[in-house]
Amino acid sequence: MFANIQKILKSQAGMSLIEILIALTLLALAGTFVGGKVFEQLQEGKVQSAKIQIKSLAERLKEFRRDCNFLPTTTMGLDALVEKPTERECKRYAPGGYIEGKVPQDPWDNEFIYESDGKTFTIISLGADNAEEGEGPDADINSKDF
Repeated sequence: MFANIQKILKSQAGMSLIEILIALTLLALAGTFVGGKVFEQLQEGKVQSAKIQIKSLAERLKEFRRDCNFLPTTTMGLDALVEKPTERECKRYAPGGYIEGKVPQDPWDNEFIYESDGKTFTIISLGADNAEEGEGPDADINSKDF
């Protein structure tokens, strides 16, 4: 009986190289799947963050318009929210500006694109690819879309 137990234990002493390789392959596949999902969530979080930043900038621009009766033009840019513009008179400009410090960058560390004729405005983030007309996860985020 003791000999039978020793024989069984010796045959089950360890995993073969093939079994180890199969286990590693399964772990790698699971890691790839999980890593892909985490990356997707990170990208979606950055898109949502860009939308929130654009909405916040739009609110600051509306405050600027209430006080100054015009919107900053494209040449004035979003910097008009930080420092009083010199191109056009604004008597009720907020003493500390409308944004403290400097104009924020988008979640991909790029400048927002601001376009305005003084009556309407558009704020755009070019997204992860930092190129115009991106598609899918690289799509531009435009204030006109929401």
